[in-house]
Amino acid sequence: MATFIMQALGCEVSAINTVHYSNHTAYKQIKGRKTTADEILELYEGLKQSYLNNFDVLLSGYMPSAETVQAVGKIGRDLRFNASGKPGSFFWVLDPVMGDQGRCYVPEDEIPQYKGLLREADLILPNQFEAELLSETKITNLATLATALQCLHRTYHTPHIIITSLRLDPTDNSTILPSSSQNPPQLTVIGSTARSNHTTRLFRLDAPAYPLFFSGTGDMFAALMVARLREECARAGLLMEESWRSGDEVPPAELPLAKAAEKVLESMHVVLGKTASACKEEMRKVAEEESRLSDSVGFDKDQEAEREREFKRHLRKMRASEVRVVRNVGDLLLLKNGNEREKFVAREVVVEGMDEEAGKKVPDELGVTDLGIGQKSEGVVQVETA
Repeated sequence: MATFIMQALGCEVSAINTVHYSNHTAYKQIKGRKTTADEILELYEGLKQSYLNNFDVLLSGYMPSAETVQAVGKIGRDLRFNASGKPGSFFWVLDPVMGDQGRCYVPEDEIPQYKGLLREADLILPNQFEAELLSETKITNLATLATALQCLHRTYHTPHIIITSLRLDPTDNSTILPSSSQNPPQLTVIGSTARSNHTTRLFRLDAPAYPLFFSGTGDMFAALMVARLREECARAGLLMEESWRSGDEVPPAELPLAKAAEKVLESMHVVLGKTASACKEEMRKVAEEESRLSDSVGFDKDQEAEREREFKRHLRKMRASEVRVVRNVGDLLLLKNGNEREKFVAREVVVEGMDEEAGKKVPDELGVTDLGIGQKSEGVVQVETA
């Protein structure tokens, strides 16, 4: 999905798949295999030997093992090195796919490997659970969310962050509800582009949610963000700035990151809405078919037959809920000027009660402070003497 979306929005894409699966895992059955770290590096070396590695952007998503995280890290650092001396000529979007709804679905040894990449990335796109893992901060409300973002900005110097799929309590609009498989009526994303002192500039966007499970929306969001952020940063004249970072004078809701997120959510809302409508119609037909069969002579009502029918129903629902990006490519491109745009306007978030000290460096027992103020993987230490 990500490759098609980026190509549709004008990006030339070289894709290295980290898995080769017949279908997504929500079908509850798959064929295929995970790509090994060696194969990922071999494919990149193939691009490199033919001088096909002059990329402007790296988008990295799901990685099935700690070794593949390390392999992608090597690729990212190599691309960063190639762009040294040309600020803004390489930008890394990292989607740290580790889990959701309170549980990991990758090996736990991947978590420290992901943390090791945060200082290298320009934009990270964790969901709430992943942001908690990376920041080591439990997120329950806007104050703790802001603390988590502050920690990530200060600790890893990550310039841009968007936390996706937040569920805000509608009664107070500041309490974040626990992750759940239940679809809420509204989903919120909150983002920040750090100031020069690594403090947050928070904005939020709210989007109506659909009562349906979609697989791949994280990939969809990330792919759209690649194209839309570059577009907005070009408009702001930032493509030759390190990490495409705006000056401190730019307010949160006017950040290119916020403007890009507006377009991303607008197009996703339309495409997912059309997918949901088509799925509803397909499942209505399934229900009618099952009703006719149940009234027929010889209908098998034992438990084994019912389990088989239920599984087939699940498979048809998964097929019907596949996100319809190809047939709705015009909506990805926002070719239609409907009434949706006014629903997706970023606004500044002012938070009370956040931990202002989150992420600040403190001396160790020897009086040494790792300031981490170099460019990306470079660092600086300060030694306090009596």
